[in-house]
Amino acid sequence: MNTSRIALVTGANQGLGRALAEGLAARMDPDDLVLLTGRSHQRVSDAARDVAQLPCTRSHVRGQVLDVTDTDDIARLADELRARHGGVDVVLSNAVARLLPEESQAERADEFIDVSNTATHAILRSFGPVLRPGGRLIVVASSLGTLGHLDPRLHHLFEGASLEQVEYAVESWRSAIHNRTAEEAGWPRWLNVPSKVAQVAAVRAVAAERRERDLADGTLIASVCPGMVETATSRPWFSDFSQAQSPSEAARAVLDLVFTEHVDPALYGELIRFGKALPWHDGTPPVEQDRLLRP
Repeated sequence: MNTSRIALVTGANQGLGRALAEGLAARMDPDDLVLLTGRSHQRVSDAARDVAQLPCTRSHVRGQVLDVTDTDDIARLADELRARHGGVDVVLSNAVARLLPEESQAERADEFIDVSNTATHAILRSFGPVLRPGGRLIVVASSLGTLGHLDPRLHHLFEGASLEQVEYAVESWRSAIHNRTAEEAGWPRWLNVPSKVAQVAAVRAVAAERRERDLADGTLIASVCPGMVETATSRPWFSDFSQAQSPSEAARAVLDLVFTEHVDPALYGELIRFGKALPWHDGTPPVEQDRLLRP
C-alpha cells in the first residue's frame, strides 16, 4: 500500500483519543494512513475496525499495538515508520492512566508517571527526529500544565529546562513520593498537576531546540489543553459537567491545529487552548485541586 501521510494517535481506544483518530481518518486523504494505538491487541483491533467502517472515514486506518510505558517499544515503532515510510507526519500523544479520587495517589504514582510522563519524553525523543517537514507533534495536556500551578519552590526545576532536566525533575518527584517527602518539598498531592506541568515543560524543551528550523518548514510542536471533556477518566473528579464537551467536540480544536495551513510562531512550543497560547507562568498552587482527593 502506497501511503502519502502517516498519522499516529496514542491512547486511541476510547474517549478523546478515539475521537482524534476518527477526526484524522475523516479529514485525511484516501492514500493516507492513521495508526490507532493502544496496549490491548483486541481493543486496538476492534477500535480500528470500527473507525475504518465509519461513513465519514476517508483514509486507511490500522490498529497498532503500542505500550507507551515501554520506551523501547516507542523507539522501535519510530524506527519502523522511518524505514517503511520515511517518517511520520502527525503524532498525537494522548495516553493517560485512569485514576479515581478515592485511590491512593502514592500507590498509583509509578503507573501514572510512566504513562503520562515517561511516555511523553520517549515520544518526543523518538518521534521528533522522524517527524517530516511540515509535520505536527502534539501532546495532549491540560490548563493545569502551566508553571504557576506549582509551589514556587519547584519552579526552577522546569523553568528553561532541557528535556533531560525535565526527566530528572520527574524522577526526583517520583522518589519524593516513595520517600514520603513530596508534600514537604512542595509537590501537590494530586498527581495530575505536576504531571501536566512536566509534560508541557518537556514539549517546551524540545521545541526550544528546534524552533528556528521547524518554523522555517511549517512544522508544529506544541501541547494542547482540550478543555473539560466528559470521559470515563474525568467523570469521577467533577460533579458539574454542564460545560463539558463530548470527545468529538473536544477533538475539533486539536485537529484544527493539525490541519492549519500556516504555523503561528506565537503558538509554537506553547500550551494551546482553543487556538490561543496559555501563559506559561499563569496559575496558582493547587490547594483547591488537592481537596478533590477523597480521604
